[in-house]
Amino acid sequence: MGNLPVVTTSFVGRTSELDSIERALRDHRLVTLTGSGGVGKSRLALRTAERAQGRYPDGVWWADLSHLHDDQLLATTVCDGVGLLDHSPRRPVAALGAWLSGKSLLLVLDCCERIVGPCGRLVSELLAAAPGLTVLATSREPLGSAGELCVEVPPLSAGEDGDEAVRLFRERATAVAPDLSLDDPASVAAVAEICRRLDGIPLAVELACAQLRESSAQEITVRLASRTEDLADDTVWPRRHRALRTTIGWSHELCAPLERLLWARLSVFRGVIAVPDAQAVCAGGPLDAEAVAPALERLADQSVLRRTGDGYRMLDTLREYGAMWLAELAEDALLADRHARHFAHVAVQAYAGWLGPSQVLWYHRIADTHADLCAALDHLLAEDPEMAMEMAGCVGLFWSCCGHLHQARTYLERVLGLPLSAGPHRTRALWALGITLTLQGDHEAARRVGEECEQAARRDEDAEAALLAAHSVSFTYLMMGRPLTAYSVSDRALADHPGDPADAPSQLRCRVIRLFALSALGRLDEAYEEAIRLQRISLRFGEHWARAYADHQLALIHLLQGRPRHAESHARAMLASKHELHDSLGIALGLDLLAGAIAAQGNGVAAARASGTGHAYWRMIGHPHRGTPELGAIREQWELRARQAAGDSAYERAYRHASADDAERGLALALERGNPGRG
Repeated sequence: MGNLPVVTTSFVGRTSELDSIERALRDHRLVTLTGSGGVGKSRLALRTAERAQGRYPDGVWWADLSHLHDDQLLATTVCDGVGLLDHSPRRPVAALGAWLSGKSLLLVLDCCERIVGPCGRLVSELLAAAPGLTVLATSREPLGSAGELCVEVPPLSAGEDGDEAVRLFRERATAVAPDLSLDDPASVAAVAEICRRLDGIPLAVELACAQLRESSAQEITVRLASRTEDLADDTVWPRRHRALRTTIGWSHELCAPLERLLWARLSVFRGVIAVPDAQAVCAGGPLDAEAVAPALERLADQSVLRRTGDGYRMLDTLREYGAMWLAELAEDALLADRHARHFAHVAVQAYAGWLGPSQVLWYHRIADTHADLCAALDHLLAEDPEMAMEMAGCVGLFWSCCGHLHQARTYLERVLGLPLSAGPHRTRALWALGITLTLQGDHEAARRVGEECEQAARRDEDAEAALLAAHSVSFTYLMMGRPLTAYSVSDRALADHPGDPADAPSQLRCRVIRLFALSALGRLDEAYEEAIRLQRISLRFGEHWARAYADHQLALIHLLQGRPRHAESHARAMLASKHELHDSLGIALGLDLLAGAIAAQGNGVAAARASGTGHAYWRMIGHPHRGTPELGAIREQWELRARQAAGDSAYERAYRHASADDAERGLALALERGNPGRG
């Protein structure tokens, strides 16, 4: 159980360090690996975490903090790391402490150096709230928390034999230049000299090794010796830092001019760098858009970038070097602005493409670029608040489905608190905030925002704005347990704006609320017809969000009317769609219905498993009501039937096991089996 990053390259040496860290983790609840940039702290932490997985009942979890420049998103980033997509209005730190309080797990916080103070305070709060929590951190300096044990990470051994550093060089050389032999005496001596001059710093060794594509080991040694001597009198840099600075600077000089320019410009990215994003942000002047993709590959060949499944990543140390050159070029402000405006455009495109066959791809795009979207919003809030408001409104629903409610609320409240002009962008931001507040259970605040959204929509005199407002208001009333009011608001809006959903996508959103309200009112035949109509519209546009909710209601109706096999089929269809959208709330709702459908077929143990996995999702999102209010009593009936079929002890065992298991694994099992009722 956990979320450790996957690394394809081998791990070399560090046996004594690993043993030392493992002993430290047995005796201390906070262990911080300290050391200079590039010395291998993150890789050592990852290897330690991999070896520790069996010792922590609730898993080993990883939170990458390298993209954070302040503490604004610290707690929510750690929440994401441990799989907590909290839907409650609590402070993220409080939600995180409550989530961890009953667990025994190892949390790895990687790259804390930019926010050492906030990291130290967060860790202190979490350790106090969660007695079973152990934290392993990496940082260039201590966090300063009480009880912290610091372990200095040395370079790889690079003495006369240079065993560990030489092994690393040789293993990386196999990938860089597989046909090159380094076994002749001259090459053996050259490799040992390279590793000695680089003081065994892993990043420096890998950067030097990348030059084997075009140079021999002996040529690398000669050039490196010359560069090291040039820095011998530089007292500003400690010895280890000089070695790394030497290699990074050398790698930089060996890049072609356009590659150096791209390296600098890429430093504005916070997460995975996709080729189209790099072209949009970094092209300009002498660097044509067509030249960006091959330059990215060249930088990856030289170990400046790391290839990932979706694009490229840049190590934090190399990003810092690129940012230094970007400032030297006086392009830092320009590129930050270009980066922000590009991702604002991505958000607008995603919103415009929501109702269509690319809907799932847009959800993934928003999820995958989360760090860069946040950076863009931070920049635009200072430089172009109007664009920030448009952007925040566009990503609001995506973030709500992906579990980023705290970020959505924070950014939306910030933009709406500014004295900006009225109009469709403000109306959409109000709608997004109303949905966010409702999902957090802050219904009174959501109702007030919904009323403000209605007033704004009336001023806009626009069908989409009116439907957005109706969706916000009716959703809030539905979740407050007032389905008749929810029905009236959504039905009136749909009657007033009957056009094509392509012109007003929120028509589908209002249809979803009207459908749920009909079921809650017991008007099941009308609800069935409404669900079928909604499904047809969704299929016409190739979208998944509304279709999943149509399946949810069809499952409920079939279950209430005594057709559990049909109910199970629709519940599983809903789960598949919501899994595609990364919608944890929808998954939790679907698992409840799946449990009910299986229980109605007499398989109490399988129903307990589905219900237990559902409980894991409800706990993960911290939802205050566990779904819409009217389902509470019905859910109790399903549970009673499942208990009677399985027996209390068998039901409890299956439920507790599924509830304590990894939620994603439980969902995958439900989807993989196809029919858990017969699994």
